[in-house]
Amino acid sequence: MRLQLPEREIEFPRRPLVMGIVNVNDDSFSGDGTLDFAAALEQARSQARAGADVIDVGAESARTNREAVSEAEEIRRFAGFLECWEDVWQGVEPRDGAQVWPPILSANTWRPGVVKAVLRMGKVEIINDMGALPDDRNARLCATHRSALLIMHSIGEPKIPHLHQQWPDVMGAMERFFEEKLSLATQAGLPEDAVLLDPGIDFAKQRDDNLTVYRDLARLQKFDRPVLVPVSRKTVIGEVLGLPDSRERDAGTIACIAAAMERGAQMFRVHDVDAAWQAVKVLHALACEPNHSDP
Repeated sequence: MRLQLPEREIEFPRRPLVMGIVNVNDDSFSGDGTLDFAAALEQARSQARAGADVIDVGAESARTNREAVSEAEEIRRFAGFLECWEDVWQGVEPRDGAQVWPPILSANTWRPGVVKAVLRMGKVEIINDMGALPDDRNARLCATHRSALLIMHSIGEPKIPHLHQQWPDVMGAMERFFEEKLSLATQAGLPEDAVLLDPGIDFAKQRDDNLTVYRDLARLQKFDRPVLVPVSRKTVIGEVLGLPDSRERDAGTIACIAAAMERGAQMFRVHDVDAAWQAVKVLHALACEPNHSDP
């Protein structure tokens, strides 16, 4: 399996990738967002030093109890971060030989006007689209700029809660969704090798739906595409552990990494990069045959 990026490619199987989260906003659910570009860049630099293979920068919170920022404001926030992106890894050494270097830059956004502006800035390698790809516009933009596209499973428009969505068969619905969206993306001119899949933990899903996704995640291997699992501090972890404070859910996050990795996930989106990197490195070593080299 190959992930095609604008100027390089990632070959799987290999050690799963760790994606760090940088929020250039002031309403992140984990309380780690900032509108200070220097502080955001230092967060990214720290994550690169801790072993992040990918840095996922977002300029708008996905929280449904907050109004959406304007497209112009979202673009302004991205521009302030991206203009200094190369500073993130200057003078920093990769943590080990398996770390993707320099880190892959991912932009977490979904509105086509913002996607177009961000890709024109020329530094983003992955568009992390939480909009569930309702049409082919973002796929066409990624095809034009030779960027990869991460498609997340959900329903409806982002920033709107879907707390009453019921899934009689969540995995069956997810398989049909990805079949449709992969076809939509490839018909828009995006190579299948440039697509990643995200099961959308906590998005239009309730506690039992999310647990089912974790249990049956291996079913997504049928698509032969890298699967990213956004495991970090999710609501379902808080529900299982009785922890309303998202910052107390890092141990549960590691448990979800172990479960998803066993079922074939290739990438994990996390706040605590150091803990995730250690977990993934050990789990990968345990899964490898003797004398099998990292990655």
